[in-house]
Amino acid sequence: MPTSTLTRDTPPPGTPAPRKRGPGRRPGARRNSRRLAADLCLLLAALAFVLPLAWLLFSSVDADSGLTARPPTDVTWDNFDAVMTTDITFRPLLNSLILCGSATAVTVVAAALAAYPLSRFSSRLNRPFMLTILFTTSLPITAIMVPVYGLFVQINLIDTMSGTAFFLASSQLPFAIWLMKNFMDGVPKVLEEAAWTDGASSMQALVRVILPLMGPGVVVVTVFSFIMMWGNFFVPFMLLLSPDQMPASVSIFELFGNMGSVVYGELAAFSIIYSAPAVLLYVLIARRLGGGFALGGAVKG
Repeated sequence: MPTSTLTRDTPPPGTPAPRKRGPGRRPGARRNSRRLAADLCLLLAALAFVLPLAWLLFSSVDADSGLTARPPTDVTWDNFDAVMTTDITFRPLLNSLILCGSATAVTVVAAALAAYPLSRFSSRLNRPFMLTILFTTSLPITAIMVPVYGLFVQINLIDTMSGTAFFLASSQLPFAIWLMKNFMDGVPKVLEEAAWTDGASSMQALVRVILPLMGPGVVVVTVFSFIMMWGNFFVPFMLLLSPDQMPASVSIFELFGNMGSVVYGELAAFSIIYSAPAVLLYVLIARRLGGGFALGGAVKG
């Protein structure tokens, strides 16, 4: 019987020879290099946001503030004392709260009422209507302000807080409807049908069943609408004429001075005060944003 000459390390005949690795780097090294590149990109993006915030904080307490983001050599609170007056800060902030708060309430209510039939009833007009809404969100506000201004003059809504609030709400409504409908689509229809079985009407099912279950979605629409209106400068600047009704987004323009002279310290201090309500609103409802939809166990598979 012939003795086999194959050993453990010798492949059997006909087996293709294994390919040799090239001189390139190992897969682990390539992953580490990609991760390092991604971290560097994120760090650069973070610096792009941190530097303006650092300038804002440093300049607000610097007696000799300028365009350079540097730690203050002479810390002072005079910049805050200069802007903490009724004409510069308190009245404009109150006007902004009234204007944006009322406009946000109108936007959220109208978006919920408009998104309900779009989400719950099928129609051939749903898609054209949603595409029309999407088109209106792409229109720049400057393109329609001239006819809006003429319309407000004719119907005596110029220089009124109510008219400006309604226009802010209407300008923010298209995108709010899109958001509200997407969140409402996540609520199962069987829950609404169960409410109908118990004798609830469509409006009662919307208010007592759908909206509570999509609470985080309502919060997102509310915060997004409020922040977008809070930073709107052009609309109140065009539609409000009385200085007593100007919101903070317009009164900040006065801090730029005349002939290009800017009081950077007071501007930074006012910017911090101006951004505080929006930041506070987000902090107060941030826990609701991470809660998710309360649908666990509501529908059995």
